[in-house]
Amino acid sequence: MTAPTLYSLLVVDDEPDLRTLYELTLLREGYDVETAGNVEDAWQHLQDRTYSAIITDMRLPDGTGLDLLRRIDAEGRREKAIVITAYGSAENAVEALKAGAYDYLTKPVDLRQFRAVVSSALGRTPSPALPTPASVQEPATNPLAPPPLALHRGARKAEATALSRMVGNSDALQHVRGLIDKVARSMAPVLVWGESGTGKELVARAIHDVSSRHQQPFIAVNCGAIPEQLLEAEFFGYRKGAFTGANEDREGFFQAAHGGSLFLDEIGDLPLSMQTKLLRVIQERAVRPVGAVAEVPVDVRIISATHKDLAAEVAAKRFRQDLFYRLNVIQIPLPALRERLEDLPSLCLRILERISSESGLSAVPQLGRTGLVALLKHPFPGNVRELENILHRAVTLSGHQLIEADDLGLPNASPSHAEDIVTPDFLTPSALLGESSAVPAAAPPATPAPLPAALPSDLVSHLDQVERDILVQALEKYRLNRTAAGASLSLSLRQMRYRMARLGVKVTDQGIVLGERFDPEADAE
Repeated sequence: MTAPTLYSLLVVDDEPDLRTLYELTLLREGYDVETAGNVEDAWQHLQDRTYSAIITDMRLPDGTGLDLLRRIDAEGRREKAIVITAYGSAENAVEALKAGAYDYLTKPVDLRQFRAVVSSALGRTPSPALPTPASVQEPATNPLAPPPLALHRGARKAEATALSRMVGNSDALQHVRGLIDKVARSMAPVLVWGESGTGKELVARAIHDVSSRHQQPFIAVNCGAIPEQLLEAEFFGYRKGAFTGANEDREGFFQAAHGGSLFLDEIGDLPLSMQTKLLRVIQERAVRPVGAVAEVPVDVRIISATHKDLAAEVAAKRFRQDLFYRLNVIQIPLPALRERLEDLPSLCLRILERISSESGLSAVPQLGRTGLVALLKHPFPGNVRELENILHRAVTLSGHQLIEADDLGLPNASPSHAEDIVTPDFLTPSALLGESSAVPAAAPPATPAPLPAALPSDLVSHLDQVERDILVQALEKYRLNRTAAGASLSLSLRQMRYRMARLGVKVTDQGIVLGERFDPEADAE
């Protein structure tokens, strides 16, 4: 088997026999491989060239693999790192993931798993050994299937990624976006914590969209929506005849998510017996279907979410401590809507636009001043989900183009009190979507009119350069992921490739390289 692209790898291990074993295994896969025996030797290699990925042992004669990871991070290098730890050392594995490792392997290393992890780190398509289960395509045909909302097949649309659907520019939301960008680079398990309705699944989908697994399945499972007696069969699948009603083989959620991401929503609702089995799957990276003898290897990134305080659940003996540490490698806390009210105007506008589109309205309803003030007073225990319901009800029942406080059906939303409320600093006149009688703001002091910019001598070349700069900025922001960068510009992957080729923008192992532009129309002639 040969790799479609020549990837360069650096293997760091102080044992010559293991270095040779890893090197031969990777050479057979078609990779360009170099080796080093300690931290300083590896760092010297890194000064000489850039690698696609680094595979390093944890314990080295002059330091640890974590020392190497910290150097790489401090230099802002792009290499992904895979750390090999001692067998059963969960603490080392978690420490490696927190330090920025893409993934980890435990000794003795299983070479099949070794090849799969390296392939995943490089963004290569996983082996098609596990077919897409029929239950994912037609869940309603199986009487044992969970409720329809418990399982979703991840269909990625470039023009509507989860990251682009996260509305708002508050500091709290910008912090969440920054965490998403960081954690998407690795395989580290992520725990998303937040109140009901804050958008936990949206964050999980955003992590998947920005990661190298975006072309693989995203499977979302509501752990609280599946009857306890069906949990094992739904998670791990089953074999024909395993129990009454098992008339055919069926794959589970883990097999369906092979190569992609598995989102476990409301993980705190899993019973203790299922927590034990889930912990083994995460440790062994393999599942045993109900009624089967052998385990099936799976390559899945785990993203979990809960509204519960899992640390308190551990203290109350309702959640396994070892599973908590495995899932809580990186935590992303989501702010409640009342903690980011400056995002409320833009959220309302986006929701009203969607309601208008879904309902086939000729014009998008607007939110008046008293309506917005009433929403600002509301505590939103149901967060964004509650806001959507309030606006949907108001559009449906009011029949007005301008939605005011009386249309929202909220307690203490009398328009007579609207004038008594101090307008927050962030609420500019333009944020009052339906403002019709606002007092004009004081005119800013007069400033000299800016001088007109000089006209370009070659308009086509000027516009090409502007477009080229925008493409480079988008690629740098999304860490050279063309699909994510294109999606942020409302371009499909095909359109992104065409524009990059026309403007001479190339993505290589060394980063972005700018080459010669070409005119496809002139080339066709």
